[in-house]
Amino acid sequence: MSDQKPSYLNFRSEDYFWKPDIDYRAHPEMYKVGKGEQGVLICKPYKGEIGKYWRFKNAEIAKESSEKIYSLFEDYLAKDEFVGADMARKYLQMGFTRARRYYNYKGGKKYDAENNHELLQRGTGNPEKAKAADIFYKKWKLAEENETYSQLKIDWKKKFG
Repeated sequence: MSDQKPSYLNFRSEDYFWKPDIDYRAHPEMYKVGKGEQGVLICKPYKGEIGKYWRFKNAEIAKESSEKIYSLFEDYLAKDEFVGADMARKYLQMGFTRARRYYNYKGGKKYDAENNHELLQRGTGNPEKAKAADIFYKKWKLAEENETYSQLKIDWKKKFG
């Protein structure tokens, strides 16, 4: 196998920028865009508003989920609520990445917790998850390509980081 180790082994919550005790709607200035899906499972109230729709068990469920989350993305944009739109975009991205992990690795487990966190064998997962991943990928990219979102993101990063 590989010497690669999971990044969560060195995770320190006190160093993590996103905090579970902040209401990011009330204090959007505290929100950072970050990389990829960072903060997606922490930022309130968005994690509760969006996360309850996030599912990728199969293609049918992924289609329904991604459409609902994309609809929320558009609603947040219509309200000029960048943080909500960015969080919805992150959930779409996470739908893709998690479904791909479950496609690539049995049970979605990439590392063996029992054996020094060794990387497990790839190609042992559920083929149905590849279809779910593709559905989320398309919605994620649609969100990323949205001109209003793209401009808000540029402006946000200049203003708040």
